[in-house]
Amino acid sequence: MKQLRPWLNSLRVKLFVIILLIVAPLIVIITINDYYSVHVVRNQVAQSNKNLLSLYMNQIDSNLIDIDNYLFNVSEGNTDLLQFEYPGNKGSAQYSLAKIRLFNEMKNEIEYYRSIDMFFLFSESNDDILLAGSSDYGTTYDRREAVQNEVRKLLSTDLSRIDYEKWHVWKASDGEYYLYHVVKTGTVYVGAWVAADKLMTPLHLMDFGEEGGALLATKELAPMQLREKVESEGIDLHYDSSAFEIAGGKQSYLVMGEASAKGDFHLIALIPETAILQKLPYLQRISSLITIAACVFLVLFFFVMRKVFLLPIQRIISAMRKLKDGNWSSTLKPYSTSTEFEVMNQTYNHMIDEIRNLKINVYEEKLNHQRAELKHLQLQINPHFFLNALNIIYNLATVKDYALIQEMTKCLVAYFRFMFRSNTYFVSLKDELEHTRNYLRIQQLRFPGHLAYRIEAEPELLEYDIPPLIIQTIVENSIKYAVSMDGILEVYIRVRSDTLRDPDKLFVEIGDSGPGYPEEVLRKLRSNEETISEEGENVGIWNIKRRLELLYKQEAFIAFGNAPEGGARAEIGLPLVQKEGSGNVPGSSR
Repeated sequence: MKQLRPWLNSLRVKLFVIILLIVAPLIVIITINDYYSVHVVRNQVAQSNKNLLSLYMNQIDSNLIDIDNYLFNVSEGNTDLLQFEYPGNKGSAQYSLAKIRLFNEMKNEIEYYRSIDMFFLFSESNDDILLAGSSDYGTTYDRREAVQNEVRKLLSTDLSRIDYEKWHVWKASDGEYYLYHVVKTGTVYVGAWVAADKLMTPLHLMDFGEEGGALLATKELAPMQLREKVESEGIDLHYDSSAFEIAGGKQSYLVMGEASAKGDFHLIALIPETAILQKLPYLQRISSLITIAACVFLVLFFFVMRKVFLLPIQRIISAMRKLKDGNWSSTLKPYSTSTEFEVMNQTYNHMIDEIRNLKINVYEEKLNHQRAELKHLQLQINPHFFLNALNIIYNLATVKDYALIQEMTKCLVAYFRFMFRSNTYFVSLKDELEHTRNYLRIQQLRFPGHLAYRIEAEPELLEYDIPPLIIQTIVENSIKYAVSMDGILEVYIRVRSDTLRDPDKLFVEIGDSGPGYPEEVLRKLRSNEETISEEGENVGIWNIKRRLELLYKQEAFIAFGNAPEGGARAEIGLPLVQKEGSGNVPGSSR
């Protein structure tokens, strides 16, 4: 959230929000008006087509009722059906005459019922079928034969399980759908048969648009017509009986339907929304154009304001960010802009020049202060060491060990000569190791038989420069806290390079065989907490950290830890600085 706050508080966002607050309500009102208009037109079209569907479905049901009445009349009132009920009559003269009379009657009646394709009669006891088709069913002989075979296939099924009060759907082997109704009287079945497509003929006069249409569907809502369109468009044929549904994939369709009261089928209309929207008044199209124009105006206005107002401000902000990152040469180049921004750019450039000069003066003053601080840090001498050294000489003089007195005095002279290099910020690694070796010899004379040491260094590193006293200070800390009269303290110093780790650094490892750092002290050292006690202890380690920070910034490091086998361990990483002089601070001219 803190990262987003500057962006949200920028002039660009505020300007955009203001324009958006002006244009957005207009767009919202027009959009709502368009949506409402589309909704109203959609409802009107749906209601109009819903009424037409109801009208056509009622007409279809009325035709089916007339056919049902005829089937009931034949089954109940025609005495010729008696010849078909008794088994064994097939082939007799009376049976044949009755069959001819029934055929002629159904043939004559079917021309009256133009909405039907065929009447049929089936005698279950005599296993005999009588078919009487209309003159217009089937376009070819093969087609008529196929329809008759489907009727025979129907009659070969278990007819006792169907509902004799309703019309049912029959799907032929070629995928075509038919409707049939069967009335049973005794062992005789009288029925009617019609192709589903024939019932749809009157609906071809309805206007559903170029992509729309009407179809009949089974009770499971499987389409009898327009199957490819329904499947390819992904149209769901489920509908609300009192309203409409919207279905479809790439193109949306209004789906409405009406269930038949006489059969297990539905009449469904599919109206593409594009056909509905084409019927919207021109005013709605104008409102849509206004909405688009408002959006285009918002984009163009923002583009113009960006070029005239926001871009010059962005250049100033970009220069200020570079200035914040320390790039004091980030001046603004002259370019064609408004008079106000030209004045701002000239003032900014003049201010940068003034600040750059001031920063140079402050930087030089800071370097002088750092030099003084480094001199002060390097002159910090542990008074206890000086007093202990004098006490050792006194004790040696008491026992008249003049050889050790001479060695001790020689070591002290070398020690203090190195310490009093007050104007030196760097010494060679060779000199630092020699000074540390001299210091360790002094401590060996102080603790005879209780201190041992070894120093290892790669020869090619000896001429590189390091800050003075950083190795000796860590060694001094080890002796101060780890030496014991109960055993021998071993101190080791190892200086090496590591090309895999960092080829531009030398690494100094200092360790001892003592008890190691206490956990609390180690935690403070690793977290960079203040470790100097009220008595002034641990000032040496703080001295090293401070000098490394002043001399190398973030390029050097010092790490503390305890070795797995025991003992304290410190590692110092220093940039490889070739010896060029001994009195300069990094950052000044060397």
